[in-house]
Amino acid sequence: MLRAIQRIRGTLQPRAAARVDFTRPAGEPALIPAGSISWSVFKNPLALFIGGSAAVLLELAEPRVRSGVWDHTSFRTNPLERMERTGLAALVTVYAAHSTAEAMIRGVNALHARVHGVTPRGDAYRADDPVLLDWVQATASFGFLEAYARFVRPLDRDERDRFYAEGAAAGRLYGALRAPRSSAELEAQFEAMRPHLEASPIVFEFLEIMRRAEILPRVLRPLQHLLLRASVEITPDWLRQRLGLGPEHGLRPWEVRLVRALGRLADRATLPGSPPVLACQRLGLSPRSLRR
Repeated sequence: MLRAIQRIRGTLQPRAAARVDFTRPAGEPALIPAGSISWSVFKNPLALFIGGSAAVLLELAEPRVRSGVWDHTSFRTNPLERMERTGLAALVTVYAAHSTAEAMIRGVNALHARVHGVTPRGDAYRADDPVLLDWVQATASFGFLEAYARFVRPLDRDERDRFYAEGAAAGRLYGALRAPRSSAELEAQFEAMRPHLEASPIVFEFLEIMRRAEILPRVLRPLQHLLLRASVEITPDWLRQRLGLGPEHGLRPWEVRLVRALGRLADRATLPGSPPVLACQRLGLSPRSLRR
């Protein structure tokens, strides 16, 4: 099972991560401090896989974001590459030195500035629209946090609020000026966006692409399908109904228990060479501190 966890970590710590030196500059803090809730959440590869997939489901429910993702990224043709880039951005934002993360975010923002178009029903969109950036930041934060809280360890309201507050500064650098800074703000943003979210065949196309993608070795492919259904499981009930994701797309009770066991196992595994461990090295911390 550790082999599966290492493979998932490899997906979310892509080959490109080798070109990012998480150990330099020595002593330079990250955008989000060590010992934070974020450092606990993002070190767990299962939480990243499940939460990242759930975030995409939420993004695809918004027509303008859906068009931007589907028309201007490689998700349909190379989902693994798209997941690697997204995973790298998350890891650099949380664990890399402040200066390294800022440089990467400037590059992402430059790419977003070139992405624009019109949805099938004629609504114009831009990837650097602050409203859409706020939604993407909110969905990512929700996905990662909810996956960790549901399948690794429960988090109380204070811990959830701290997680959202920790990501606010990075969100502003990405252009998400009004991204949620607390659970209450997240709930308000979901409620405000609720009238704009809708069903789309692309949601099911995304799930099918993710089922077929060669993320895990063939012998471990059932685990990949299980984690994908876990991402549906944490999607808000009202949105699952709107998207047409019935109970068959989620988890059975015994599968929930299985994913929780895997999530807790992954949380106890300190994986050498991973960005969290290298970040500890940069800051002169013991990797054992990641287990707190």
